[in-house]
Amino acid sequence: MYSFIWRKLPFGVIGKLVGSVLLVAATVALLWYVAFPWAEPLLPFDDVQVESGVPAESGDGGPVTGDTPAGDEHELPYDTDQNNPAPSSPSR
Repeated sequence: MYSFIWRKLPFGVIGKLVGSVLLVAATVALLWYVAFPWAEPLLPFDDVQVESGVPAESGDGGPVTGDTPAGDEHELPYDTDQNNPAPSSPSR
């Protein structure tokens, strides 16, 4: 594929180098401004949960087994429509 692109670029070696740099820049710009913003809400990279180190307990004295009810095993634990919650203020 790269040899095909190299053969099709015009103006000798200098033109081929400049054309190659322009093609790489266009590809990076397309990914940066189109593909990555489209995919960002679908990826849970900023879905960080910090625990206090104290084990949580349910109201009946038993351990907490999870927040999802039985039968919702395929439910995602985060919102895929808008995964950008407002930051909370630190408690002191």
